[in-house]
Amino acid sequence: MAIRISTQMMYDRNVSQLSNLHGNMLRTQMQLSTDRRVLTPADDPVSSARALEVTQSYELNEQYVLNRQSASASLVQVDSTLETVNDILDNALVEVVRAGNPGQSQSDRDAIAVALEGHLADLLSQANTADGSGGYLFSGYKTNTQPFALTADGADYYGDQGRRELQVGSGRQMAISATGSEIFLENPTGNRTFQTGADPANTGTGVISPGTIVGTTQPINYEINFTKDATTGAVEFSVTNTDDGSQVMPPTAFKSGEPIVFGGMSFDITGAPANGDKFTIEPSRNQSVFTTIRDVVKALRNPGSGPTAGAELTNALNRANQNLQNARDNVLSVRASVGARENELETLDSSASALRIQYSDQITNLIGLTTEGQIEAVSRFQQQTTSLTAAQQTFRSATQLSLFNYI
Repeated sequence: MAIRISTQMMYDRNVSQLSNLHGNMLRTQMQLSTDRRVLTPADDPVSSARALEVTQSYELNEQYVLNRQSASASLVQVDSTLETVNDILDNALVEVVRAGNPGQSQSDRDAIAVALEGHLADLLSQANTADGSGGYLFSGYKTNTQPFALTADGADYYGDQGRRELQVGSGRQMAISATGSEIFLENPTGNRTFQTGADPANTGTGVISPGTIVGTTQPINYEINFTKDATTGAVEFSVTNTDDGSQVMPPTAFKSGEPIVFGGMSFDITGAPANGDKFTIEPSRNQSVFTTIRDVVKALRNPGSGPTAGAELTNALNRANQNLQNARDNVLSVRASVGARENELETLDSSASALRIQYSDQITNLIGLTTEGQIEAVSRFQQQTTSLTAAQQTFRSATQLSLFNYI
């Protein structure tokens, strides 16, 4: 039975064939231009789903990179500010040591007090450092609140104890700042375990040392009381536990500079304490560095004169020297913590670089064109181009098959 092929059918079949060939060629061309084997999930559902998971991990890794850049910028600013604070404290210590020179006149001490007030202003400026984004670096979570304001006795802190953090890794949140309280307020006094002091009412020339730890000690308050025999001139001291009133050391002959040891502590008192003079031993406590500088400025401007005033000034300078050293050590400790976090960020960045390459390779293997795939796609594109060209020429020739062409 003869099959009749109409002109319309011939056109429809050829147009459909050309359309299919052209679509296949365009798909191959898109694979080459995007460097992807899988253009839609329908091409390879399993690989597409897996590639989506890997892509999400890749983008998350890139976000961690951005977070670490922000964290690093903040930590660098904190470290730079703390370096300046350390320099200020070093300069203040130099002034305190200079003030201890017995040859200084009152006008010299007044000049040193002015210099220390300048260091105090510089210290406040660093404590109120802006973070570059409209907030303050050391105010904790209260970024829009200026953390410190000077007072007659030191400075008040208006920030909080919060430490701003950023997610810098899949399982790592990192503090990107430090609070003003841990830098400027939480500075231990004395030798970090206990602090020595002289009663302001003393009339002798006794000077007590900061002391050291020589055994197990407990946070207890002690008082060292001096008595002087009016007849013989012999000076004795006794030690009392002021927490419970018990006597720790009975009356003992005093020798200037000889170590006094009890309760795991050792210290000495030099000079000539007078009858009724008292010295104290207290547990170390936290003190603002602003208070430390304020106290030493007041001591330097004390108009007292004579041996007793000199001993009082020496005790004040010794106390300030020890407390400023503690404040500087505290700043160095915070800087060490900041430096450790900066090193950790560098390690995390190195790991992120390796992950970036790993994720990229996985995505390429799942939906991308490998080297072999590119070669195959180029060959296929050339074949499809040739097939389309041949089909177009065949269709053109077929449409010209008419008896009218031969009349």
